[in-house]
Amino acid sequence: MRVLSGIQPSGVLHLGNYFGAIRQFLELQDDHECYFFIASYHALTTQRDPETVRANIRDVAAGYLALGLDPQRSVLFDQADLPEHHELAWYLSCLTPMGLLERAHSYKDKVARGLSASHGLFAYPVLMAADILMYSANLVPVGKDQKQHVEISRDLAIRFNNEWGELLEVPEPLILESTAVVPGVDGAKMSKSYGNTIDLFAEAKPLRKRIMGIVTDSTPVEDPKDPDTCTIFSLYTLFASEEERKELAARYRAGGMGYGDAKKALHEKAEELIGPARERRKEWLSRPDDLEAVLKDGARRARESALPLLERIRETVGFPARPR
Repeated sequence: MRVLSGIQPSGVLHLGNYFGAIRQFLELQDDHECYFFIASYHALTTQRDPETVRANIRDVAAGYLALGLDPQRSVLFDQADLPEHHELAWYLSCLTPMGLLERAHSYKDKVARGLSASHGLFAYPVLMAADILMYSANLVPVGKDQKQHVEISRDLAIRFNNEWGELLEVPEPLILESTAVVPGVDGAKMSKSYGNTIDLFAEAKPLRKRIMGIVTDSTPVEDPKDPDTCTIFSLYTLFASEEERKELAARYRAGGMGYGDAKKALHEKAEELIGPARERRKEWLSRPDDLEAVLKDGARRARESALPLLERIRETVGFPARPR
């Protein structure tokens, strides 16, 4: 099965990104043909500084490679290297009802948070549909709160096929049931919007400082504590084995352990993941030519996959196929 997922280059990755999605995406490499693209066109709806955009693209590429994305098994590319996405988006736009876009949760949510109601933000789902349909993706991994994006892509694929023939694969959402809801340092869901994140590639000292600053209640050291209501323990369970979780839970319930000790245990487990990934990311960023080569090779492979379909679509809608 072909799997496709887009990654918006919107800044530093955090633990919520990893445990909520990235880890599951990378596991799909073992059994599926995976296409991972950096959604740089989409990033322009919120980020206008060109240097920041370029830096974020490099950061996302280096981050995913550091975490285990294998460019030999998967196709990693920058969306901006394939302007063909916009061509398919236009064909789809000509079939897209305004009401469909007006009902999009993402648009309403972002406008409610103060973002400008631009055409790019409004038409975001159409470009996202083109991203998916261009590569005949069978499965699109999403959390439950993002299912609507795939439903819109399905709707547009069906409309296109009814109008011009069965050319587009109708994708299925791959709901990541194991997706973790990762708490932030304040106990709320980890999100850049809330300023409560733990950076995925934080240096050792800032990482320790961030973890030691996690908000806790005032239960005395000697008293038993409930691990099931503790942010520290919730984060610890993401890193630890079942045996390690049980051991720390028993210490919580026995009393005599302060939250400071639990934070130290969390920091040790977090560093086991973050430390090696941090160094691999630095290594990739120190070799910009190699990083660029991975993205260019990914763009080549993505174009080879997409162009035959796009040429058939051009001919079907009435345009002559372009020479390659």
